[in-house]
Amino acid sequence: MKQIILVSLLALLIQFSCFSQTQKDALLQLDLGWEKALLTSDVEFLENLVAEEFVWVHNHAGLIDGKEAVISRAKKIQAGQKDDTRNRIPRDQKVVILGQTGLVSGFTVVDRGVSPTTYHFMRSYAWVDGKWRLLGNHTMAIPEEELK
Repeated sequence: MKQIILVSLLALLIQFSCFSQTQKDALLQLDLGWEKALLTSDVEFLENLVAEEFVWVHNHAGLIDGKEAVISRAKKIQAGQKDDTRNRIPRDQKVVILGQTGLVSGFTVVDRGVSPTTYHFMRSYAWVDGKWRLLGNHTMAIPEEELK
């Protein structure tokens, strides 16, 4: 009897750890989608991902955006407004999930011309109605001297 209970518990632990890794992988892929959607101004993707309560604290809190500003910027770019962003390359991402909250942190190199800017980011996701919603994004430019 003890063996059956032990085997059952072990099976549950294995299943939980696989589910956890699967969720982390899915969240990482979704976060990569966020980066791509910002680069391509994919309004539909952004509207579906970003929570109504979304807050984006940009570099050193000099600018704070909500969902409306993110969507509006993407729509303007789609309508022809100049956008000098050539590429966004994320790296060194780490994913943590606790309950129904997920955090993705890492670095994104944003190429807008002469000298790309490296940002450290941390994004907060909430599991709502069976899908991840982006709730918060904090980005900080890393000074050139700290990159060397």
